[in-house]
Amino acid sequence: MNKNTLISLKQELKGEMKLDALHKAIFSTDASVYRKTPLAVVFPKDQADIQKVIAFANTHKVGLIPRTAGTSLAGQCVGEGIVVDVSRHFTQIISVDEAKKQVVVQPGVIRDELNQYLEPFGLFFGPNTSTSNRCMVGGMVGNNSSGTTSIQYGVTRDKVVQIKGLLSDGSEVCFKTYSRTEIDEKSKGNTLEAKIYASLFKELVNKSVKEKICEEFPKPEIHRRNTGYAVDELLKSELFGGTEAGLNLCQLLSGSEGTLAFTTELTLQLDELPPKHAAMVVTQYRTLEDSLVDVAPLMQHRLFTCEMMDKVILDCTKNNRAQMANRFFVEGDPAALLMSEVRADSQEELQQEVDKLLHTVAESGLSYASPVLYGADIQKALELRKAGLGLLGNMVGDRKAVACIEDTAVALPDLKDFIMEFSEIMADFKQDAVYYAHAGAGELHLRPILDLKKSDDVKLFREITTAVAHLTKKYKGSFSGEHGDGIVRAEFIPLMIGDGNYQLLRRVKQIFDPNNIFNPGKIVDAFPMDEALRYEVDREEPELDTLMDFSDSQGYLRAAEKCNGSGDCRKTHLSKGAMCPSYHATKNEKDATRARANALREFITLTEKGKNPFDHPEIKEALDLCLSCKACASECPSNVDMAALKTEFLYQYQEKNGYGFRAKLFARNTQFNKLASKMPGLVNAVYGSPLGGLIKNVSGVASKRSFPKVYSKDFDKYLLNAEKENHADSKKVVLYVDEFTQYLDVQLGMDAIDLLSGLGYAVELFYAESGRTYLSKGFLKEAQKLAEDNTRNLLEFAQAGIPVVGLEPSAILSFRDEYPRLVQDAEAVSQVSANAYLIEEFLAKEAENGRIGPKMFTQETKEVKVHVHCHQKALSNQKVTFDVLNLPKNYTVRLINSGCCGMAGSFGYEKEHYEVSMAIGEQRLFPAVRKSAFETLIAANGTSCRHQIEDGTQREALHPVTILKNALK
Repeated sequence: MNKNTLISLKQELKGEMKLDALHKAIFSTDASVYRKTPLAVVFPKDQADIQKVIAFANTHKVGLIPRTAGTSLAGQCVGEGIVVDVSRHFTQIISVDEAKKQVVVQPGVIRDELNQYLEPFGLFFGPNTSTSNRCMVGGMVGNNSSGTTSIQYGVTRDKVVQIKGLLSDGSEVCFKTYSRTEIDEKSKGNTLEAKIYASLFKELVNKSVKEKICEEFPKPEIHRRNTGYAVDELLKSELFGGTEAGLNLCQLLSGSEGTLAFTTELTLQLDELPPKHAAMVVTQYRTLEDSLVDVAPLMQHRLFTCEMMDKVILDCTKNNRAQMANRFFVEGDPAALLMSEVRADSQEELQQEVDKLLHTVAESGLSYASPVLYGADIQKALELRKAGLGLLGNMVGDRKAVACIEDTAVALPDLKDFIMEFSEIMADFKQDAVYYAHAGAGELHLRPILDLKKSDDVKLFREITTAVAHLTKKYKGSFSGEHGDGIVRAEFIPLMIGDGNYQLLRRVKQIFDPNNIFNPGKIVDAFPMDEALRYEVDREEPELDTLMDFSDSQGYLRAAEKCNGSGDCRKTHLSKGAMCPSYHATKNEKDATRARANALREFITLTEKGKNPFDHPEIKEALDLCLSCKACASECPSNVDMAALKTEFLYQYQEKNGYGFRAKLFARNTQFNKLASKMPGLVNAVYGSPLGGLIKNVSGVASKRSFPKVYSKDFDKYLLNAEKENHADSKKVVLYVDEFTQYLDVQLGMDAIDLLSGLGYAVELFYAESGRTYLSKGFLKEAQKLAEDNTRNLLEFAQAGIPVVGLEPSAILSFRDEYPRLVQDAEAVSQVSANAYLIEEFLAKEAENGRIGPKMFTQETKEVKVHVHCHQKALSNQKVTFDVLNLPKNYTVRLINSGCCGMAGSFGYEKEHYEVSMAIGEQRLFPAVRKSAFETLIAANGTSCRHQIEDGTQREALHPVTILKNALK
């Protein structure tokens, strides 16, 4: 299409319309294996914008692809038309009717955030997907989502009371339950709505049509069924011989994947919050078959969830930083486990439910372990299961667990036989499949492991899917239980429901959407399931020569390709964790980790031969707001380390295009601070004068930022004066004086010396620049030299068993994170990194071993609120800081649920990033600090974090070391 034609539409819209290569690239995929480049991406501001886009689509015969969070596994959100993303502006919770237990929302409301809003009313929206912290209600209706709670609370279709939206001619429509009289009235006239009701009635009142539906559609007792349009649900209406009063076409739209109408508002039926008291019995098995045998007897109990994970998924969690701690209940090496949750209104009733469940388990005798979880431990177990989808991306290399047959659902009595036959099919294809998900609902997410970069495996992709489709048909199951048909399964709908019924679905689509503008190629007249894949088949893999070592992912490109699109990085600041702070602030897909990974993959692989694969301004733009917080390295289930990818990209891009003036200033900041420390009074005076404003302007620093003050201190001399009498048994410790401590945070350096000496340690000082400033700006040659030098100089301490402790997380943790990618001597750097500790890590371990304790600290009462550096959250844990600050026994310590502070080293100083930086701080950290009483101590161990807190709240934050030093007896 002519670009000017699209520009004419853009000029008519209130919302944004993106036509650039970057946005088209990052919206060309979802969480599926497919890739289709759209013509444009529209972010409609209101309903009028959507109507204009619909009119344009009809005029120019262009498809519209509705999109919210883009977490679809079957390719529902990809297409070559115009992507219409309502996740930015259609995000309002409009009203709650407590009496009816209903809520009215726009389609861009996130499921978990809806339930946070509803909790004070004692209500919640039941369907609970593994993506619930970022998936949106509109997408849930489009897919008819289910999740872990469906065995108790039903699927999304059961909850949709009313849908307001737009038909394919742009006219407004309201679908809800109408009586026979009302439908007769609605069927009159020439409007598209009238034609829909009249035509559907004519189709479904036909006896032979009804018989074919009943004969060929999945068994009605299978609650999770999305195969095609839910015309079988409409037969329950009294209009067609059923028992339900009236007719509600919301039943049809639920699971229709945006192919029939464009939703703008939804009324949902809610449930009362589940019983307060909960327990989970986790039965663990030596064989998959044993776990399947136990499903039926366990489901005789009133379970709220009954989930399964197999060994493949469990093994993935062993290497995931965020999930390792959630494996606490796994005993031995089970082939599979079942997670069965019961609830009750009292502890006594709960124990009765648990005892009955355990009695059934004992009678079965098939499980070798059955621990019972309570309270927060249940949520940890569910988090482990929810992470299952993304954790599959942890498989190193090109072979991945592929979504194609992962959504099969059968009647519960058929489950064991179905799985056994399925296993035989996999064995015939020489496949080890992955089994996980909703055993209690008769649905297991079964995935073959394939390399879709190879034509042989693409062939297997089709063959396996076809074989399992036939098996599912044999059991009269649903090939699409909750993930939808999309591209991957729509092609098999004629097989699953028969050609006569498929032709009915085509007529339904024609009735609603005669010009085929709504999400074409999905459900009917489907795109081929083995074309338009994310990767070019049998491509020649790009040769990427990197300075950093990415061999742990089999290279840089595969490190980016670990992203499977699950979209965990699209959770907002209202969810747990720090990922992804830039997305939290902007709510733009472009600023999420997923988009950055997509941009890297897209532009690197499409680079013309002979050209630099990193020389793409689009990648630079995508990475611009990445704060390198490292949250994705731990919170992303696939452990996509965007900070490392960005560092390497900046190096490669700047080697080709040159290093900017400001980048050099920040990268070499330590050299300037060293020089400034020779005359700190003068330099600090200049920083605070009008001349300081000129320096900011010239160097591209935000005018509202304050420069950190520089100081000069002889730490060796201070150590001599501070050391108490040495004892023969004094434990030696090396205090790493990093570049920030040496020239900026000198009081902190003195406090650390006082604290360690006061606790009886023999302190030795080690001065060195960590390379953090070079890493943040992509100056990898300089960073590598420092890493090599520091490794060589610190090796003697590692070999002697003398711990090296650091104060600034971004400095000391680089030994653990980046150094192994930079240093050639793998053995040496392994020893050094294993011997380098945050000072809180060291002190927490010493306290655990009984070397230090509360008796060494004050009896005073104080309240401390703690913000922990992002690198510590990603590479260590917050608990060590919490624990050491609790050493003074009368200190009350609370961790602030703060995410990222927003400063991120130089990021928050840069004038074009200042507003985003402060917006990130304003989401959680600043309000928490402002709410704190004046006498409450604010602890923050990152130098940037302390500066950000001061700039944003005018409160002084102290390093935990300073707080502990002041608390010494």
